[in-house]
Amino acid sequence: MVELSAGQKCFSLGIFTGPPIVPPPQTDKHIAPVPPDVSGHQRRVVTGGISWRRTFSAFQYRNYRLYFIGQLVSLIGTWMTNTAQGWLVYQLTGSKALLGIVAAAGTAPMLFFSTWGGWAADRFPKRSVLICTQTVMMILAFIFAGLVWSGQIVPWEIIVLGLLGGVVMAFDMPARQSFVVEIASREDLMNAISLNSAMFNGARIVGPAIAGFLMAKVGIALCFFIDGASFIAVLVGLFLMRVTPPPRSGAAGGALAQSLEGFRYVWNHTRVRTIFALFAVVGVFGWSYSVLMPAFAHDILHLGEQGYGLLLGAIGVGALVGALATAAFGSSISSRRLAFGGVWLFSAMLFIFSLNRNLTIAMICLAGAGFGMMLFFSTSNTTVQTIVPDEMRGRVMGIWSLIFGGMIPFGSLEAGAVAHYFGTPATLTVGAIVCALAGGVTYVIVRRRDAQLAQTANLSS
Repeated sequence: MVELSAGQKCFSLGIFTGPPIVPPPQTDKHIAPVPPDVSGHQRRVVTGGISWRRTFSAFQYRNYRLYFIGQLVSLIGTWMTNTAQGWLVYQLTGSKALLGIVAAAGTAPMLFFSTWGGWAADRFPKRSVLICTQTVMMILAFIFAGLVWSGQIVPWEIIVLGLLGGVVMAFDMPARQSFVVEIASREDLMNAISLNSAMFNGARIVGPAIAGFLMAKVGIALCFFIDGASFIAVLVGLFLMRVTPPPRSGAAGGALAQSLEGFRYVWNHTRVRTIFALFAVVGVFGWSYSVLMPAFAHDILHLGEQGYGLLLGAIGVGALVGALATAAFGSSISSRRLAFGGVWLFSAMLFIFSLNRNLTIAMICLAGAGFGMMLFFSTSNTTVQTIVPDEMRGRVMGIWSLIFGGMIPFGSLEAGAVAHYFGTPATLTVGAIVCALAGGVTYVIVRRRDAQLAQTANLSS
């Protein structure tokens, strides 16, 4: 939502300063100008109420439809592998700490390669980058399936495959995040990003449910094979697209210098820096709760494979509803309320879940946690993408990927270690409290900054 305060245009997570802007002619009443950020680029974003009829407006673009269908099939396979992998590791070792180590291995490479992935997304055609990364991930999935099928797989092989997959993901995620604006219009960017989140969480519902059934009835190896085959859908979609790549970035310097430029942009942009800081804390102490789901399901709730799949599916249901709600009504509600409300709802639901021992209540709590997390995630992602100019989007989303994937290893290791010494419920309780406090501190900082800027504006007037 766009607000006006003290003659300045404001956005709900921060205030942009600068001289008033003369609006350009508009052809859509849902589009409004946004003042230029520190880069000096004027942009337009969606404003006003979004009805459920506009929830799927990004589907009008053929390229986006191809992308959406292919990614949906592939993500169902990915969630099947995620579900099966956690269960496999716990069955092989019974170690909560190793659950954290395996999860960290899959995301740790993002700490070192995400900024290079962001540079590659700005330097090369994003579709070409995605074709390469998706092909490599397909090969890794088939290797994983073969090892599981042989019955000889050992934990170190799972860790190595996770590390290789993390390297590929470091290049895939920035390109995939910043590719959306090329296959949909900027005016429908918020809708497309929210639908991506809905797709991700729709797959989170279906994938674990299928994996739980297959693990109980057929065997765990088939989950990994289906994941490998699912990449064919996304590759077909990418090859069928008709994309005109934007002009390459004209930034001077080599790959390292251009990557560092992304860090300078984030550091100098107060609003982006604030969003990223809160996102990092939630990633470390909040998102890592999923690492302990196999242990919580097995040891605390005494569930089998299908019950474990139901827990993960409940998270997906809540997150799917949250993503669709953001797509439909995100522009008519203050994004500050959505973001902070999402963090606090997630924290409250995770806190209750950690104290609960009933399956039904656990599923309700996880659905609420998924809903809250998606409000925060979708709002933050959309806000960042609408702020960042085109020529910087890949590198900034590389930093986003570094935080999203690179900070999770710390959370995974922290969660595994704390659970090993103090138990799974205590670890989840601590994570919920830390996320709630981080949201509160950030909220106070943002409100103080608002008051200072308003005071400065009043004095200058």
